[in-house]
Parts: sequence; C-alpha cells; structure tokens
Amino acid sequence: MSESVLADPLAHIVLRSLAQGKVVEIDGLGTFFPDRQRGVRFEPRAAQVFLAYVREDLAGVERLYDALERAGFRAWMDVRNLVPGQNWPRAIERSIERSDYFIACFSRNSVNKWGGFQAEIRYALDCARRIPLDEIFVVPVRLDACRVPRSIQRELQYVDLFPEWERGVTRLVETMRRRVA
Repeated sequence: MSESVLADPLAHIVLRSLAQGKVVEIDGLGTFFPDRQRGVRFEPRAAQVFLAYVREDLAGVERLYDALERAGFRAWMDVRNLVPGQNWPRAIERSIERSDYFIACFSRNSVNKWGGFQAEIRYALDCARRIPLDEIFVVPVRLDACRVPRSIQRELQYVDLFPEWERGVTRLVETMRRRVA
C-alpha cells in the first residue's frame, strides 16, 4: 500500500482525535497535542540513549543518566527502566534495538569484567552493522583513565568524562544533537 493511501486516513484520525481533546503519540515520531491558540502543537520524540555499564560504576552512570535527561534525551538503564517481573534479557535487547545511541561506559571496573556489559556491547555492535557507515550509534565514554579495548578504539572515537565531567558531557551531548538535528 502506498504512503499517500495510508497518510490521508491517518491524518483524519489524528485530526479527529485532537479535535476531541486527545493527545496523539506516533511511535518513533513524536506527540501531537491539542492547542487552543495554534490548533495543534507537536513535540518530536526525544532521542533514546542506552547506557551500558557495570554495577561498580552505578553512581557515575546514574549521574550521566540525569545529565542526559536534563539535556532532553530519553536515557535508558536497567536499574531505572526495568520493572519487576519483566523478562530483562529481552527488554535489554529491545531497548538497544530501539535506541538512537548506545553509550558504552568504560572504566577500570568494566574493561576486564566478564558478563552482561561485554554481551551488551557485542549486541550493540551487531545492531550497528545495520546502520549506514557514517551514522553514529555506539559512543564509547571513559569514566576514568582506563584503556579502551583495541577492537573499539580501532574504529570508534571515545569521549572522556574525566577529569572535567561537564566538558565531557557537553561534548557527548553536542555529538548526539548534531546527528539528531
């Protein structure tokens, strides 16, 4: 079915819902709100950012989560987004797949640790293979003066969040905004 055949009925549904005072959210696009002055107000969907980390770095990654939320991104991390009873391995994979960015938080705690962090990075790199080569998806950040694995360092530039936290976060946010714009 062509886009024009679908667009007209969809536009009517959106307009009818807005006229009834309903909010209309279109997944992956944004939200339409009824607005008395302008008729309609649209807010684009905030870019989703997946944060991969190890438990030992939880405090620093929560700080990053909060900074990204303040900057207008929808951050995602397991301890803040998973709910009791949720199939967490599948929820993590789905969140990585749906994210606009995957931030791998490297530290002295994470680089040699076996487990979920390494698996999440590998899964994100697999997802990145489907994205055009010039697009940014995986963004490595260093939380401290650790070494970034050669396989990552060979292909991707990383951002340091130390010794100047604000400077590193600003660089990270500017990079992600550049692509979203």
